[in-house]
Amino acid sequence: MAMTLRLTPDDEQALTMLAEADGVSKQEATVRAIHEAADRRLRRDKVAALSATARTRYADLLDRLGQ
Repeated sequence: MAMTLRLTPDDEQALTMLAEADGVSKQEATVRAIHEAADRRLRRDKVAALSATARTRYADLLDRLGQ
């Protein structure tokens, strides 16, 4: 699937610098940035869900430790 990406001049410059720093094309730098952002978001959401589960599971213990 093809997609057109419209960037501001500042965004274009940032993408160019990122691609040059990584030694890849701007297309590859864009794909990598998308994957990295998705990985961070999914990891953050998973950590938040695990934390909520642990807080519920150990609520009594956490209350006692807080006293």
